[in-house]
Amino acid sequence: MKYLKLIRYQNLLMLALMQFLFRYAFLKGQNIPLALSDWQYDLLVLSTVLLAAAGYVINDVFDTETDQINKPEKVIIGKSVSETSGYNIYIALNITGVAIGFYLSNVIGRPGFATIFILMASLLYFYSTTLKQIMILGNLVVAFLLAMSVIIIGVFDIFPATIAENKAQMTSLFSILTDYALFAFMINFIREIVKDIEDVNGDYNQGMNTLPIALGISRTAKVASVISAIPFILLLLYIKNYFVDNGLFIATLYCFILVLAPLLYFIIKTFTAKSQKEFHHLSTVLKLILFFGILSIVVITLNIQYNA
Repeated sequence: MKYLKLIRYQNLLMLALMQFLFRYAFLKGQNIPLALSDWQYDLLVLSTVLLAAAGYVINDVFDTETDQINKPEKVIIGKSVSETSGYNIYIALNITGVAIGFYLSNVIGRPGFATIFILMASLLYFYSTTLKQIMILGNLVVAFLLAMSVIIIGVFDIFPATIAENKAQMTSLFSILTDYALFAFMINFIREIVKDIEDVNGDYNQGMNTLPIALGISRTAKVASVISAIPFILLLLYIKNYFVDNGLFIATLYCFILVLAPLLYFIIKTFTAKSQKEFHHLSTVLKLILFFGILSIVVITLNIQYNA
């Protein structure tokens, strides 16, 4: 159990579920050729999960002192798992994840795409050692990596199977993945800011320069609330242009209840939040918004089939 907690197995399950939904609940129903077979796609999911797990491990290794202050009950490295074991697990996860990436890049005839996996592994390492200490930049990197886990589906499964005859349809599907990647990026970026507010005490003691340390908790909370208005407005426009105008009323209702309403709640609540407990609650709200937002791809697909 200690090793499962170390790699944040709940987050990894959510990541894997997200990637499986895009493939099996969305792309598979589009009557298009896909570059990867089912078991090869499963390897792609495994690779991204392994790299993410490695990122969590190395982050815990370098965050031990900070976590002793922010969340002492959750510290694993140095207690139930030694630092040496942590490094060994990190190396094993990274090597396996990148090796799978090399294999899949050759399967689709694009060996150069293996650099994507190396880039992801490198960014996670540099985030843990350096980037997280730089205001905003660390938040952007984490949000970018989550968005990449959506984009990589199109890069490995859609792009290599694109030919002149299906280019318009494939481009449209890739565009939908890009929309979801942008949604994941924005929500996760905001969540990283909220998590910085949660961890402000430990980060301050370690000499880090996060947004709440620079601006203060109250101002940073207001910044997070204002930034949240951007995805809220964009989602409203998206729902109007793509769901309402196309008669996808089930998907519209779903998004209003499970994505827009919680996001509006977050925007309002962030203005009054003060305690660490309240910010942890708001971080969980954003996690649920992200989950239900990704799950909407299933609802949209079913709504289209129902209308047909």
